[in-house]
Amino acid sequence: MADEATRPIIVVKRIKKSGGGHHGGAWKIAYADFVTAMMSFFLLMWLLGSTSQGDLNGIAEYFKTPLKVSLGGGSGSGDSSHVIKGGGTDLTRSAGQRKQGDLPVEKRTINIKAARAEVKRAELVRLRALKDSIEKTIEASPTLSQYRPQMLLDITEDGLRVQIVDAQNRPMFASGRAVLQPYMRDILHEVGKALNNVSNKISLSGHTDAAPYAGGERGYSNWELSADRANASRRELIAGGMDGAKVLRVVGLSSAVLYDKSDALNPINRRISIIVMNKDAEDSIARDRVMVEVSNDTPLERVFQQP
Repeated sequence: MADEATRPIIVVKRIKKSGGGHHGGAWKIAYADFVTAMMSFFLLMWLLGSTSQGDLNGIAEYFKTPLKVSLGGGSGSGDSSHVIKGGGTDLTRSAGQRKQGDLPVEKRTINIKAARAEVKRAELVRLRALKDSIEKTIEASPTLSQYRPQMLLDITEDGLRVQIVDAQNRPMFASGRAVLQPYMRDILHEVGKALNNVSNKISLSGHTDAAPYAGGERGYSNWELSADRANASRRELIAGGMDGAKVLRVVGLSSAVLYDKSDALNPINRRISIIVMNKDAEDSIARDRVMVEVSNDTPLERVFQQP
């Protein structure tokens, strides 16, 4: 009995654990990590597939030298046309953190549409400046200012148009001939000098009224007369100092394109039209360069055109 009284009492505690399922809730955390990783992977693949080569180069450049980008400005991708602007101080770049000139030729991005629009805008500015220059020259010249009503200047879809028209008592040419009056020579000399201020090519066209020749259309007609007058004007422009290489086309249109359509015999229909052509007009003529030879038996327009 004494031994049993002194024997230590051993108590065994059994803890019963309870949880959800075989692994408890740990699988939910693992699955969430997996889904997050997959979403990140597909997002990365989408970004790589939709990002231009210049942007990828810029991103790679950022991770190579992040401190340089931080100090110099920019986001690292540096695409100024991106929805999220690349930043930086260089407005000439369009892809990557580097300028277009720093990229290999095959990796440069050129916006053709924007470049053409800029060329047209700059060309229009030059033509308007030329128009102002000619108008100021006319106003400043005592000789030319008296003929101002006979000089019409406007901007058309083909370029700057300078029209020199007949007046009732002041014709540009001798009646029925291609001989210029002295004041017409003075006008063309001044215009010829001004045209050298731009690099654009020019087109000349001669126009007559609808009064027919006595011999009819089968003889020397208004077609030949208008072409001869246009070509005589070309010679005077060159004599006044204009570069002859600027002439791209000389054409006679007879009375086919009347200035005053309501009165075919109005003297204003007799005119010389000089067009300082824009690039589109020059390209149009270059695509359709045709030489028309006119004989007395063919009452068509006579065209003198640079080869």
